[in-house]
Amino acid sequence: MKKLNQKEKNNRAIVYEFEDVRIVLKSIVKNIKLINLTRWNAVLKLNSLPKKSIKTRLVNRCVLTGRKGKFTNSYKFSRLVFLRLLRSGNISGLKKSTW
Repeated sequence: MKKLNQKEKNNRAIVYEFEDVRIVLKSIVKNIKLINLTRWNAVLKLNSLPKKSIKTRLVNRCVLTGRKGKFTNSYKFSRLVFLRLLRSGNISGLKKSTW
């Protein structure tokens, strides 16, 4: 689990490092007023960036367990850990509903 969390941190660091470069290159590619040679060079530079720098390749993981399925974005916990914390009362202001 520690290995997965460390790997996820490294992947996120790579994505944030190349984020600005990707935004600039994509805007150059989409701008039809520029010369085709300039746009083509931007495409080539985009392709030369590392694959790990793509934002869609990031995986959201639970902070406690490292699970990647059923993840809640607002609390950074998986569904199972979130319910366990709710039942024990560790998350203030929230309570598991019963009817």
